[in-house]
Amino acid sequence: MTTTFNASLLLFFLSTMHDTPHQLRQRLRALRSALPPASQQQAALAVAGWLADWPVFTAAHRIAGYWACDGELNPMPLLERAWAANQQVYLPVLTDTPLQSLQFAPYQPNTPLRRNRFNIPEPDVPPTSWLEPPELDLVLMPLVAFDSCGNRLGMGGGFYDRSFAFQRDPGLHGHRPYLLGLGYTLQKVATLFRQPWDVPLDGVVTEVALEMFSVGESSVLTPTPFPQASEEIFRLPSSGRAAGY
Repeated sequence: MTTTFNASLLLFFLSTMHDTPHQLRQRLRALRSALPPASQQQAALAVAGWLADWPVFTAAHRIAGYWACDGELNPMPLLERAWAANQQVYLPVLTDTPLQSLQFAPYQPNTPLRRNRFNIPEPDVPPTSWLEPPELDLVLMPLVAFDSCGNRLGMGGGFYDRSFAFQRDPGLHGHRPYLLGLGYTLQKVATLFRQPWDVPLDGVVTEVALEMFSVGESSVLTPTPFPQASEEIFRLPSSGRAAGY
């Protein structure tokens, strides 16, 4: 079974090399959404286990997650660990100041939610409580595809690239958020073309490995057992289908 799976994954890996970004999005979104719910839950719990004792995660005070939709890997099991450790959790909020970018609103399990124009739930809290992107320590980012150089393919809106454009500044010194992509192994492709405005990831975690591009290494961590997780963390509110950023 393992040999068959690896051969199939290799064939898919090679077949995506000449796809346009639009074709690649369509293909990978379909594959991602086709994963059985049980497999998606297992992957989300595995990621929480891999990162539980990761120094970047344990040292972070302000962690940005996202509301998983369209088959995205669900960060909520990991965010439950953050709440248990008294770390502050934030979710992205669409804003037009600056144009089509993100700010980050505090989020707890009992925080009221509203849906944005993409039908994605956002914390319904006063803007005075929002954070600017540079104020975060760790940013968990959804993705459609990634490669071994830290390039990320999102949904095409450019919200994360605009919001974290300051990270491309070669003169940036001092504090900067760690940008960690979350995805499934099947979302890794041979190569992605980096546009001048693209902001690369510092690392990507999947259900089997943590790959850190800034230090050029890939490592498989020892998972920390996840306590009995509530099924609620895997449920999307029922009023419509969200499309993702």
